[in-house]
Amino acid sequence: MSLNRKLITYGFTDLEKSRRFLEAPELEGLDEDRLFEGLAVAANPDLALQSLVRLLAVDRGAVSAAFSDSDRRGPLFTLLGATESLAEFLMRHPEHLDVVRADAGIPALVDPAALREQLLREVDADPTQDNPVAGRHGVEAHRALRVLYRRLVTDLAVRDLCHSSPEDYLPVVARELADLAAAALEASLAVARADLGAVYPVETVAQVKLAVIAMGKCGARELNYISDVDVVYVVEGDDLDETMLTRIGTGLATAMARGVYSPGPEPALWEVDANLRPEGKDGQLVRTLESHVSYYERWAKTWEFQALLKARAVAGDPGLGERYEGAIAPFVWTSSQHEGFVDAVRAMRRRVTENIPPTEQNRQLKLGRGGLRDVEFTVQLLQLVHGRLDDSIRARDTVSAIAALSAAGYVGRSDARDLDDAYRYLRVLEHRIQLVQMRRTHLMPDDDASLRALARSSEGTVVMVRPSGQHLQEKWQRTRRLVGRLHERIFYRPLLNNAATLKPEDVQLTDEAAQARLAALGYQDPRGAMQHIGALTKGLRRRALLQRQLLPILLAWFADGVDPDAGLLGFRRLSESLGDSPWYLGMLRDSNAAAERLSAVLSSSRFITDLLEVSPESTRWLGSDDALVPESFDAQWQEIHSMMSRHPEPAEAIRLIRLMRRRELLRIAIADSAGLLTQTEVGRALSDTDRAAILGALHVAEKQLFADEEQLTHVVVVAMGRQGGREITYGSDADVIYVHRPLPDADAAAAQRQAEWIVNRLAALLTQQTGSPVLAERPLEIDAALRPEGKQGVIVRSLDSYREYYRRWSVVWEAQALLRARPLAGDDDLAADFLALIQDVRYPEELRPADLREIRRIKARVEAERLPRGADPSRHLKLGRGALSDVEWLVQLLQLQHAHADPALRVQSTLSALDAIAAAGLLPEEDVRVLRAGWSLATRIRAAIVIWSGRASDLLPSSRRDLEAVARWCGYGPGRGADLEEDYLRLTRRSRAIFERHFYGQ
Repeated sequence: MSLNRKLITYGFTDLEKSRRFLEAPELEGLDEDRLFEGLAVAANPDLALQSLVRLLAVDRGAVSAAFSDSDRRGPLFTLLGATESLAEFLMRHPEHLDVVRADAGIPALVDPAALREQLLREVDADPTQDNPVAGRHGVEAHRALRVLYRRLVTDLAVRDLCHSSPEDYLPVVARELADLAAAALEASLAVARADLGAVYPVETVAQVKLAVIAMGKCGARELNYISDVDVVYVVEGDDLDETMLTRIGTGLATAMARGVYSPGPEPALWEVDANLRPEGKDGQLVRTLESHVSYYERWAKTWEFQALLKARAVAGDPGLGERYEGAIAPFVWTSSQHEGFVDAVRAMRRRVTENIPPTEQNRQLKLGRGGLRDVEFTVQLLQLVHGRLDDSIRARDTVSAIAALSAAGYVGRSDARDLDDAYRYLRVLEHRIQLVQMRRTHLMPDDDASLRALARSSEGTVVMVRPSGQHLQEKWQRTRRLVGRLHERIFYRPLLNNAATLKPEDVQLTDEAAQARLAALGYQDPRGAMQHIGALTKGLRRRALLQRQLLPILLAWFADGVDPDAGLLGFRRLSESLGDSPWYLGMLRDSNAAAERLSAVLSSSRFITDLLEVSPESTRWLGSDDALVPESFDAQWQEIHSMMSRHPEPAEAIRLIRLMRRRELLRIAIADSAGLLTQTEVGRALSDTDRAAILGALHVAEKQLFADEEQLTHVVVVAMGRQGGREITYGSDADVIYVHRPLPDADAAAAQRQAEWIVNRLAALLTQQTGSPVLAERPLEIDAALRPEGKQGVIVRSLDSYREYYRRWSVVWEAQALLRARPLAGDDDLAADFLALIQDVRYPEELRPADLREIRRIKARVEAERLPRGADPSRHLKLGRGALSDVEWLVQLLQLQHAHADPALRVQSTLSALDAIAAAGLLPEEDVRVLRAGWSLATRIRAAIVIWSGRASDLLPSSRRDLEAVARWCGYGPGRGADLEEDYLRLTRRSRAIFERHFYGQ
């Protein structure tokens, strides 16, 4: 194999440069096979080879010893191929090559106290003292501190890079880095005390207590390899005046920071950033504890409380640091009650994203969408909102906080796993990128060589096949999308705004106080409500934990409805039906819409509540607008056809058809309640569902009959009335007529008997009772009263019989009824022939004066005889003055008069006909507008009555409570039932005047 091919095989990219290094005299005497064996494990073999040659030039003996040891060779090349910066540290200090050990791949837990002791002893300070003073001074002390710090970091990096699963080891690495930083600050502070003792009296310096409070990642013990260490300083000094205390405290803080960051013989470690202190850069560098408390009580902004979530004393006087933590904690855990807190946190996250330079947006691991900040902000917001009342989630570091939030039920188990996995993976990528140059960066590389090296260094030693740069990019993008979705769903939960404003008494009341609060919210039976709450929240299971989170908010939302007691009862029944279904309570907690929608329907709709109780699994639709889109007729028929093929038995087939109809009724009602459908769309969706059920029942009936008899006829079901116009509402009957046509050579009488059996069986299948009290479970009622001769006529006629009847005996009301005729189910050819037959009947060339008088007479008779006894004509939605009947009879009269000449009027829908009437100029536009508004409102009120009460009624409610419920469903706000009543009465008065003017010619 040629050298170039060998280099390519081993992952080299700069072949010419690498060949020159392979020819370097420093490599003479090294076994080539062992050399390439080592380079094979390096993430970046080009870098590993260069660093090896440079190290050999510095200390051949130490490097050769590591190279020759088969157990140390792998860790050596792993380190050299992942970090140029730490390799340069070893070049400056080859005596520390012993950190490349044979046991590098064995995880180790390092005691923070041991790190503190090591670094303090390196500057000749006594680690047993609370405020140790270094025995070494100035530059020499800083150099010794930095060298030891880098040795310890290199030791950690070797363990990290050689670990079989970097993501599992990440929390250990991040904690050790934070503990190392804390120890370095302690040692640098000890040097600062010694240095300041040369400026001020030693006794005065000793009187000043300084506590170093780490914020951010260092405070949370989740630090990066290279990162700013955010700090806040607290000072205290017995018997010292404020000026001297501030001067010395500032001197100590400044000198401590210089010790780790100022230029020197050994490069700086990282920057100490005190900009998170009160008033930021403009504030005093050091403050007393009382001054800190005063600031947070009076002036602190939202983001400052979020920053305090990670605050931890890491260096300096331990007693003062502990008192600071205790004094600050209450500010953290009550911050979510500040007005607009949740929105402010969300706005801050958006600002961070918006300020990313365009060139970095697609490379940001930390700040971009789906990056580390999305995870951190999500977790911190949940902690700040819920941690006020639940101290089990008050963890500082992100990994522990995710686990605690999941255990307490604030994040679903699968979401928590995804968040944790994504966070660890992104942090590992961040660490590996920073290790190369020990440079503070959060940008993904954009060149193939760097991407390939990053992929190899981040996957762990357990991976047998080295991943490519493309593999890394794909996995990173998947992770970004996952984090982005979780962030959007959890960070923007509507419940967070409500939970943030809850007071302890809202969730931790005595029984008496709780009942009083429930009564104040509007619950009529507070004692019963308390029993429901107790049943829902008792126990320690995850279900009870989630209920305890949700109920304080849901109780208030139920109270926003018309019947909060019914809402709570419905919620209990639904929750008990769903049991421990993992998705149910998690959906209510996480969904932007589900909890509010459920609260609204349970406290405002008996119809939907009853349906949810018998179909609780349908609750999952509440969280998805897509799931609430009504199924089309074609989709429903395809499902029915499939069901009948799998379940040929008539009883089982019709049971499944009726279940499907009930399911679609519920879907439509929930979508309607959520404002996702217009009134017209509701009518069409309900009509399609009834049509699918009728078609399915027809097929079941025919299959049952023709299994025993030869088929003698075809049957068609024709929709009439509002079903024909596709403008029905919940609980509407299906007005139909039946047509059949015997097959050629079939006996007419036998064919008639078959047709009668089929239509009677169809009606029985759809109307047979099941014993359920639920209105929507009530079978679909089939009404064939609009057939020729009405209820006295034969139930089904042949096409020829219809033709003869309409030629000889048809009366005008039958022509009027046919205006809304629309085939529903049955033979397509027969349906087309029937429509052709009735075309001239329902659209006559002219309406005779006698027919006009008859229509007017029948309308007057209907008003006089069919209005229920004692009913107020102004409040009857169907037959009352200016109500549905008035509008429909006027529209149908105009269709009978003009549809023959104007095909645009040949429509079955009342609203479509009104549009055509306006376009043709048959009525003034203002009259059409009033008629449309009155008809639509009456239709909406009829639907609302069913939804609210579970029962159909044609009377505008007079009860204030019922009127309020109906008004809300009709789109009126709370407390506007009287407005609905006024609007309805006003519109129907105007509609009646228009009706009388044009129908009776007055």
